[in-house]
Amino acid sequence: MSCQEQQEEELEVLHSIYDGDGKFKQISPTCFQYKYGEDGDHQAFLVEISWGDSYPEEAPNVNLDLFYNKHILDGVKAKVRSGILEEVENLLSSPMTFSLFEWVKDNLASLLEEQPESAPVNQAESKSDTILAEDNSPEKKKEKKEQMTKAQKRKYFDKYGANTDRPRGWDWVDVVKHLSQTGGQQQKNDS
Repeated sequence: MSCQEQQEEELEVLHSIYDGDGKFKQISPTCFQYKYGEDGDHQAFLVEISWGDSYPEEAPNVNLDLFYNKHILDGVKAKVRSGILEEVENLLSSPMTFSLFEWVKDNLASLLEEQPESAPVNQAESKSDTILAEDNSPEKKKEKKEQMTKAQKRKYFDKYGANTDRPRGWDWVDVVKHLSQTGGQQQKNDS
């Protein structure tokens, strides 16, 4: 059986196995990704396997240098890659994409031993957290915005009354001030 026929057969098998599995993704006819872990988890990562023209007679390309994996330590990436490549040596000349994805799944705990479960805290972040914690202390009271009294409002209205010409921009909104007050939060679409 030629390499092309073996690839077509393996492609059919992969589609039948991973049908409906959201963690499996086919990037191109010869490139596949599988996600381990959940989005937002600091130990989640993608493994990408791509076939060459003479696959499965030659080893596939194993890629972990994906943007999604930017939080994974280099040592962990190297450990995963070397483990997969050791498995490739045992499986040469046979379809192996499913077997490689399953090998990673079976050995996930040992592969991620060195990967922290949460994001490391930078010194700059910890300093800013300390400053924020100090600002929220009950000893310091939040400054209230100065509000105009009725007399001040009347005087302002008289100065820029309804019948007189107002200076350019008297009713403009200070965009930066407005965004700092609202926090620039995005509105949720209710659909």
